[in-house]
Amino acid sequence: MQLDAPPRAPLSLAARRVHEAEGAGRRAFALFQATRHPGPLIWVLPAHVVSLPMLRGLPDGVGERLHIVYAALDCDLLWSVEEALRSPAAGMVIAEVEQPLSLKAGRRLQLAAEAGQTTGLLLIQHDQGSNAAETRWNCIPVASDSADSTEHAWSTIKNKKGTLASWVVNWNGTSDSFDLVTTVGVRDGAPQAAR
Repeated sequence: MQLDAPPRAPLSLAARRVHEAEGAGRRAFALFQATRHPGPLIWVLPAHVVSLPMLRGLPDGVGERLHIVYAALDCDLLWSVEEALRSPAAGMVIAEVEQPLSLKAGRRLQLAAEAGQTTGLLLIQHDQGSNAAETRWNCIPVASDSADSTEHAWSTIKNKKGTLASWVVNWNGTSDSFDLVTTVGVRDGAPQAAR
């Protein structure tokens, strides 16, 4: 789907707001955002989750700042996220939410992010987002013929204060920079002269 011009700062999350990411590539998107937010990183997980972010596999500078919180129940997870968002010490709060959020819960998280001036990113299941979220992203890994494929398709599917846009990016997983991937046969540059 080709959309209008992307926002001024592509792939940036607004500060003091809570955002959502869904899709198979949502953890990669969260790690990419973690590289772009300074300060301590809080990652809240349900206690039964078996796959964790591995410190040695994280982008440079993320592992030293990462604090993992385990929550036994859904209410504990939301409480942990809310408290972390309220803390002005946190640079970013990431949480893996398994149940759909109510409007009330989503609004409480937005108010906490504003109070702590912290950015939040909820990793949600497909179609389980809250109406209170500032933006919602669909994050899909892109298959490639290359042996070292690092391409991702990241799209805003909800944006309260901007336009929707899609990007295919090549992110190497080590820094906060990326390369935009153009469609085959499409040339960037000056438009062709009218004939």
